[in-house]
Amino acid sequence: MTIDSADIAILDTLQKDARVGLEKLAHISGLSTASVQRRLKSLRETGVIDREVALLDPQKLGQSMSFVVMVELERERLDQIDQFVRQTRKEPQVQQCYYVTGDADFCLICTAKNMQDFEQLTHRLFFENSNVRRFRTSVVMGRKKVGLGVALSTE
Repeated sequence: MTIDSADIAILDTLQKDARVGLEKLAHISGLSTASVQRRLKSLRETGVIDREVALLDPQKLGQSMSFVVMVELERERLDQIDQFVRQTRKEPQVQQCYYVTGDADFCLICTAKNMQDFEQLTHRLFFENSNVRRFRTSVVMGRKKVGLGVALSTE
């Protein structure tokens, strides 16, 4: 699929605010409303637009603590990596899970109500998993930028 400047305008606008209406997207992109509808359908069908979600403020919902956790596995067999990924996907307190290179195998972004809540999470994810060699945790002192936006250009 070829992404042109109109698609870039649509995508850039939507990743900042997915509630923008078709008329505004048409104005921003210089296309007709019908063209924007067709492009959105195509962008969704091809997976360029993966999901459209609401970003919630965890602190306002009782999840006042955030953590960056680096996890090192004992063994890196494909089935064990997949098992760990499945476990993190099922855990609602894990916001993001990245398979990474370097000293750790995974980087997790997690939330918790308090330290006791986080300790319970560590037991579920790490202490009860015999394939976790070690994990290192950093407590987030402040959320300075949160998002999953993608830098867009026509080049």
